[in-house]
Amino acid sequence: MDNVPYDIWCEQTLSILNTYGISSGIIAELGCGTGALAERLAAKGFDMIGIDNSEEMLMEAVRKREESGHDILYLCQDMREFELFGTCRAIISRCDSLNYITEMKDLTEVFRLVNNYLDPKGLFIFDLKTEFMYRNILGQNVFTRSTDDATYVWDNYYDEETGINEYDLTLFIREGKLFRRSIETHQQRAYSIDEVKQAAAAAGLKWLGIWDADTEEEVTEDTARYLAVLQENGK
Repeated sequence: MDNVPYDIWCEQTLSILNTYGISSGIIAELGCGTGALAERLAAKGFDMIGIDNSEEMLMEAVRKREESGHDILYLCQDMREFELFGTCRAIISRCDSLNYITEMKDLTEVFRLVNNYLDPKGLFIFDLKTEFMYRNILGQNVFTRSTDDATYVWDNYYDEETGINEYDLTLFIREGKLFRRSIETHQQRAYSIDEVKQAAAAAGLKWLGIWDADTEEEVTEDTARYLAVLQENGK
């Protein structure tokens, strides 16, 4: 994850929030992982809540919190069933966390919960990897990387009929003089813009716009990642 542009994503998020007059308050992050983005937004003065279903990632997030001293609340919850004590000025989800939701009904439920926990006119800011990314960049490809302490092999299999990208991640992590091997299998789904709009409408969220997350320009046929903004609509 050391090549993930968290600083850029933080600035994108701040710019969108500023456009709609949000400069303080509570922000919840779905799929917060190890807290990289939550830490950055906390440093900008927001009260952050991080939600993830991985205890191991949240343990790392808590370690970062102890080092930074930021008052971030972390919750181990599935985003399809998340619960908060109150509402938020905004809810965000970056790094294609929503692509892990592989059923339309579940995506709609996540959106419904988001709408439920947003302040009036609160924002939902999220990204999604696109079909172009899965078909043309990840596809049936294998990626590898090695450092002194770790090596990974990342095998991708994309099914165009279902829109599901399955990948096996084989990790070799140094432990003393030896390396420990572990294997993870992940599934993500490509959603079209129409499908995202359908889920938003069914959940009662107002559609504000969608852009290319890398260029911040209009979406094109070779956009690899969407950046979308929805708004609580009082429903």
